[in-house]
Amino acid sequence: MTDAARELNKVLDAEHAAVYAYGVIGARLSGGRRSFARAGFDAHRARRDQIRGLVIARGGTPSEPMAAYQLPFPVATAGDAARLAALIEDRVTAAYLELTAVPDSALRRLAALAMQESTVRGFGWQPVIPALPGHPRPAPAASPTATASGTPPVSLPQ
Repeated sequence: MTDAARELNKVLDAEHAAVYAYGVIGARLSGGRRSFARAGFDAHRARRDQIRGLVIARGGTPSEPMAAYQLPFPVATAGDAARLAALIEDRVTAAYLELTAVPDSALRRLAALAMQESTVRGFGWQPVIPALPGHPRPAPAASPTATASGTPPVSLPQ
């Protein structure tokens, strides 16, 4: 298997997990939020199928989805579902970030576009975008304290 096929399989694993998660997410939502989740499910399913074809085209064997995935927390409410969707999009972005390092310019372009799409979808669930989407978020800073002038320092959302 080529290096590109291996990197594509990492992305494929993330897409498999996203498709599974969106099934759980959609089950906890209704109305417009459910439609938004369905659009996310469809987008990840289409991207998964595309990546699967790219793995095969590069001489690899596509990874198969697991029967079930361990969710990072219980998803019992619509709020939990939205939080899971934002987390899934962040993790998918991170998977595509690794793909941007391959020498194949077509794959780098695909990765950049996929990162953009997942970041936008994630923003729809949690309207905060980290400074570097796909990179681990920094640990929260200590509570702000007043400066010598008496004004609190500016703190940016994480």
